[in-house]
Amino acid sequence: MVGYLYCALAMVTVGSTVVASKVIAAGLPPFTATALRFVVALPVFLALCWLMRARWPRIGRRDAALLALQAGAGSVGYTVLLISGMSFTSAATAGVLVGTLPIVTAAFAVLGLGERPTLRLLGAIALAALGVLVASGVGLPSAGAEGGAAPGVASESGRLFGAALVLAAVACESFFILLNKRLHAPIEALPLSTLMCALGLLFAGGAALAIEQPWQVSISAGALQAVLYYALVPTVLGFVLWYAGAARISGAEAALFTALSPISATLLANTILHEAITPPQLAGMACVLAAVASLAWKRAPYGRVETL
Repeated sequence: MVGYLYCALAMVTVGSTVVASKVIAAGLPPFTATALRFVVALPVFLALCWLMRARWPRIGRRDAALLALQAGAGSVGYTVLLISGMSFTSAATAGVLVGTLPIVTAAFAVLGLGERPTLRLLGAIALAALGVLVASGVGLPSAGAEGGAAPGVASESGRLFGAALVLAAVACESFFILLNKRLHAPIEALPLSTLMCALGLLFAGGAALAIEQPWQVSISAGALQAVLYYALVPTVLGFVLWYAGAARISGAEAALFTALSPISATLLANTILHEAITPPQLAGMACVLAAVASLAWKRAPYGRVETL
């Protein structure tokens, strides 16, 4: 039961990243916000490595290149694209889209790793795709401000663009997972998270300096608080909770808790951001959860909780 509780709380924190990204998008450029996130999280991970006496493996050139690609995709790409997408879509819709991570990763495994697709996987992909289309509101009129819709989502093209950015973020995270399978020497979770933070800070910080000129950015208090929350709660605490819980239960059991992430994001969008949860969003979430459950029923879906 303790393992179930830890994994459930970890997935709730992962879902809250969508709400935090919505607040950040209104007050900070994406690369600057991502760099600030790693500035806060990296010292905490280093302290955890010291306290837990983490073992640092010897990394060859090939693995070093893979780690750099992982950081660019999973650590920087995911956060930047998610924050950017939140300027065009609602947090409730984005939460449903983020919930497709296990499905997208399984599909990429078929295309990138040559795994043989099963009828169960093909059906899950089709069901998740249907959920994405429904939740994104394709072909439906947008809700007005009275309905709690996010600003900047006044047209179907705007909703589609925002959904595309969020799905691109999910694709980056899936790319991270597939690259991790290519490492010659497996790296323990805590050192891996620390390396991702360090490399993410390097990449995001460089991009922010080159593109966004952060010294000229006016940082709102709300956006700064959201960055601090993102760094300390989903990134650090979520990591600790997930691996503490996963160590106590089976992989298949832990995989089932990934379904809590889109539920958490949608409910938090309603309670914190006061966004109305529409019938298409509920229907889309039901499709995505059913797709994830169809995979998890047989085996653990692809997924991870590392610096999300």
